[in-house]
Amino acid sequence: MRHLNLDQLRTLIAIADLGSFSAAAQSLHLAQPTVSLHVSELESRLGVPLLVRAARRVQPTPAGAELVERGRRLLRDVDEAIDAAQRRHAGLEGRVRVGVSTTGIVVDLLPPVFEALAKRHPGIEIAPMFIGSEGSVAGLQAGTVDLALVSLPQPALPGVRFTPWMTNEMRALVPAQWPAVKRATPAWLAERPLVMNEPGSRMQTLTMEWFARAGYAPRPRIEHNYDTAMRGLVEAGYGAALLPVAPGDKAYANPRVRVVPLSPRLVRKLVIGQRATESREGAVARVAEVLLEFSRAWAGPA
Repeated sequence: MRHLNLDQLRTLIAIADLGSFSAAAQSLHLAQPTVSLHVSELESRLGVPLLVRAARRVQPTPAGAELVERGRRLLRDVDEAIDAAQRRHAGLEGRVRVGVSTTGIVVDLLPPVFEALAKRHPGIEIAPMFIGSEGSVAGLQAGTVDLALVSLPQPALPGVRFTPWMTNEMRALVPAQWPAVKRATPAWLAERPLVMNEPGSRMQTLTMEWFARAGYAPRPRIEHNYDTAMRGLVEAGYGAALLPVAPGDKAYANPRVRVVPLSPRLVRKLVIGQRATESREGAVARVAEVLLEFSRAWAGPA
């Protein structure tokens, strides 16, 4: 198999462009014997003459002209490949698979993060994966997820590190036609139809523990993990839901939904999960940096 030497190919193109061995040598910062050696080795490898040496100008043969034309594209592709590899290493490009515990994280929290990333690092693509806390953390270990946004508590796992991200107050979202209360207690909510997350989710565990501490174990009317649909069911009067309220949450402006503080207080703590071996210079690190910047902005002054 005949392998092309890229330096020799670059030399051939320089001779074709400049018309002489000496001009090509000067342009490439090579000794003229080296330029001649490049051409002779290239012709020997391919078994065809590539240049016609005239008195005043060196010109490519038909075979040489074909190689020069294709060589330009090849060298351009090589330069682009090198640049892409360097940009990927520097964290300026790449596809980051983000596992999330609930759809509400993507709907309520991530749009401004996506916008900032698109402006700051347009070469980084974010791919959200709605696979819950357990699936997201398992994906980190398996290498199918690059970054996870999940709720606490999380077990200590080898090869995975968690960084605190943000804390959201939980609220009771209730149909506006229900009797108004200043605070929603476990006793008050346990007597009413409820829309909850599915069993096994961190949100469902967090909610049921809140009820259990007050001595209640309510049976929800419906269970699923899509926050937007849960809010729609509340708006339709189907039941109440306990959900985190994000900064600037539009639920406050919905006339058909009343957002009521909980008593006792309940919070959801979110963390950023990454592989412990993840590069601190790659695209995943860039995404994590922006996530942490927004968490500090949402938290406000200490």
